[in-house]
Formats: sequence, structure tokens, C-alpha cells
Amino acid sequence: MDEIRATAQGTAPVPLSVLDLVTVGAGGTATDALRTSVDLSRLAESRGYHRFWVAEHHSMPGVASSSPAVILAHLAARTERIRLGSGGVMLPNHAPLVIAEQFGTLEALAPGRVDLGLGRAPGTDGATAAALRRTDRLNEGADDFPQQLAELTRFLDDDFPDGHPYSRIHAVPGPVQSTSPGGVQSPHRPPIWLLGSSGFSARLAGMLGLPFAFAHHFSAQNTVPALDLYRESFRPSAVLEAPYALIGVAALATDEEKEARRQVRAAALNMLRLRMGRPGLVPTPEEAETYEFGPLEQEFFESWTANVIHGTADEVRAGLDDLQKRTGADELMLTSNAHGGDVRVRSYELIADAYGLPTV
Repeated sequence: MDEIRATAQGTAPVPLSVLDLVTVGAGGTATDALRTSVDLSRLAESRGYHRFWVAEHHSMPGVASSSPAVILAHLAARTERIRLGSGGVMLPNHAPLVIAEQFGTLEALAPGRVDLGLGRAPGTDGATAAALRRTDRLNEGADDFPQQLAELTRFLDDDFPDGHPYSRIHAVPGPVQSTSPGGVQSPHRPPIWLLGSSGFSARLAGMLGLPFAFAHHFSAQNTVPALDLYRESFRPSAVLEAPYALIGVAALATDEEKEARRQVRAAALNMLRLRMGRPGLVPTPEEAETYEFGPLEQEFFESWTANVIHGTADEVRAGLDDLQKRTGADELMLTSNAHGGDVRVRSYELIADAYGLPTV
């Protein structure tokens, strides 16, 4: 499908895309972060990036992306060409019909530009997930993921069989409108992507013939095994004739290498606090510079930063090229975590320049 398979531009070996976490830095507000998201989406569109995705997170002060559909509608009104999508919506947190309605609405707002990326993790801690789902049986949602996915797909396609309890229920906007008197069939339906950081979704995506997005940025050790499993499990489908794998990559380019190290240290401190159960706003580089990591914290810091491709634009380009060669990824989706929105915007500018991505 044209909306999935893309053509590399400039000198990039594969298409480059953007994953925006709508990060909120200390001293900033969610309004500031969302304005940066608009700036980033416009920059990505003008510089030839292929997609712009946002991810569902909850109860994290430093991540203002709890409502991907709302943010995507906002971005759709401020862009014209770039593909927009979720990276992802956490399916167990929502009724499939609700997601079908939300993304059917997005597709109506931005025809042919919407991706529906789905994950099975909660995107938060257990207590928050229980509050979202109104149940303490959290594993049930993850275990039921294939069934939830099948239900969501049928709502999107409006093809429940006769006799099914939902056969007379329709996701609107959706295909049912074309069967009403005077109705016209929309030529588009949001393509489904499966997201994952382990082998479960990789195998499922392969078996269903769906495109797969792997979270290399926080599960780097599992990237190659998961992609191998996806390719080995792949069965051609009406969606794809061959596997298509995207990987999310933490990458930050700055004009000077020292500044990249400062920004990544701040992002690492933020991640450390999250892992310790104390999520907060992204600290300033100045705060991070004065923070003294203990022995175990230093071990975490070194492990986490080892998977962030950072430095000057040329250094980041070399790191991305090497990663693509090692994984065989069909697309790289870059996420640039930093305290300030201006730093993130500049990072994508520098990477676009390094690859000679054209201004469009």
C-alpha cells in the first residue's frame, strides 16, 4: 500500500519519520509542549520526513500525550501532506469501537494521511492502567489483544458477519455511510500497525501480514530478534505482500557535540526518575550537570545513553546509517528527547540537512 511503503529521499538509506512524545521541560507548560509539536510537525512536513506519530502515555508529568487522537486532530488542521498517526494507541485501555470512531474521524479530517498504530502495553503504571480500564485484571487486557484487534478491524471495515452481536453496530465515520442512500465510499481506511518491544506483537504482525514498528529506543537488545521473528512469521496479506518494519530510534543532533551530551544527560536523569517511580518534568541540563549519579544509577545512565544516537549531525547520521544496516529496518522513526523544544526542533533540522532532505 502506498501509505505504508515509502521512498527514501535525499541520501537517507530509508525513509525518516518522527515520533513526538510531547515532552514538557521544567519551567514549561503543556501548552508550550503542544506548540512545539505543531512546530515539529510543520518542520517535518517541509523537510521531507515521512510520518509524524504521537504516543499514548498517562500519569507522567513530563509527557503531555495522554490523548493521541486529540493531538492528531490538532496537527491535521495545521499540516497538509505529512502522514499522522499513533505510535501508539494502547488498545487494552480502550473499547475497540471508540478507537474505530476516533480514527475514522481523523481519517475524515485528513483523508489518506492517518496511521493507526496499536500497542498492548498500558503506557503507564499498573494503578493508572486500572483506573483507565476500571478493572484490576490488567493481564486480561494484554492476553485478549488478538481478539480486541480482530474486533477493531471489523469495526473499521464494517464487516461483522450476520448473526454477530455487533453486526448492526457501525463505527461512524466509516464504511457504513457508503451503503446509506446517496452514500459515497471513502477511498481510505486508516492502516493498522502493530507496535511492540518484544516478540509477541512481532509474531502477530507477521502472521496477520501487517506493518510492524519496534521500540528500539527502549528495548534495543530485543530489536534484531524481534525483527527476525516478524520476518520469519510474515504471511502476505491484502495489506502487504512483503514485511515492512519500522524502528523507533532515540536520536539527538546539536551544533556542538558537548551540547548533545548535556541534553542527553538531562533526558537520562528524567528516565531514571521515571524508572524509580518518581516521574516528573524533564530537568534542565544545568540541573542534570550537578546531579551525582550513585553506582547503580551510573550503570543505568551508561546503559540508557548507549542507545541514544547523539552528537553532531554527521555523527548522528553515521549512527543511524549503521543501525539501519544492522537491523535492515525499512524506516527509521526518530524521537529527540531534550528539555527545550527549540533543541528538538533544531535536531530534526540538522538531521534533515545531513541527509540532504529536500525542502518541500
